[in-house]
Amino acid sequence: MQLSVIEIVVIVVAGFLAGAVNSVAGGGTFFSFPAMLAVGVPPVIANASNAVALWPGSLAGAWAFRRELRRFSTSLPALSAIALVGGIAGGLLLLRTSNERFSALIPWLLLLATLLFAFSGPLSSGMRALLRRPTEREHSLAAPVRHFGVGGYLFQGVVSIYGGFFGAGMGILMIAALAIQGFDDLYEINALKNWLSAVIYSVAVVTFVLADAVLWPHTLVMLVAATLGGYLGAAWARRIPALWLRRFIIGFGALLTAWYFPDAFA
Repeated sequence: MQLSVIEIVVIVVAGFLAGAVNSVAGGGTFFSFPAMLAVGVPPVIANASNAVALWPGSLAGAWAFRRELRRFSTSLPALSAIALVGGIAGGLLLLRTSNERFSALIPWLLLLATLLFAFSGPLSSGMRALLRRPTEREHSLAAPVRHFGVGGYLFQGVVSIYGGFFGAGMGILMIAALAIQGFDDLYEINALKNWLSAVIYSVAVVTFVLADAVLWPHTLVMLVAATLGGYLGAAWARRIPALWLRRFIIGFGALLTAWYFPDAFA
């Protein structure tokens, strides 16, 4: 299937934006999936092609933050396994959920993730006070390697199931989950989020490719654009003050929530 110049431009721009946004905050599907539909790709194939196209972008974002990712070296194997199993469980759950119920859940899930991140500071401070747990920053001089407790692994398992169930907004929910656990360095949070997102996406990639549900001309164009956007987005994020980055994440989460809420009452 040959692409027109206009279709290529639409897919390249949407793919680049999706990769960049995913590397910084998550929610890139907001750009890429509608673009696939706009150029005439059927919904099911558009969803499959979109997942395959965005997968390398998450890997590129994780590579750009590889220095921060190394700080999770002791926890990363277990977290990766949890993300893989959770992604499979979420995908199976999706197959057992009706379209109507799924559409009704989307905005509420996004709203929860955005609120959790917006109030993650007070919530994590309260939890640390209750458990007498210092912040990761307070640990940084003595112990540069970041550690997860049992609760953190369980929390990440829930987020991974969500990611397999509904990819859009997965990054925001993952950021919120990490912030609630007391991780306050947004660059470290982005590093781990990008890697675990790539693991969860890998489940969808294998499934859709084996099922021959991918429209390759469109997918390959978006894949290249999203990968470039993922790497550059992560690099640009280093130049953004942490407060601005936090505000952007909250604002983007609110935008995604408002976008999907009309469907909940349709």
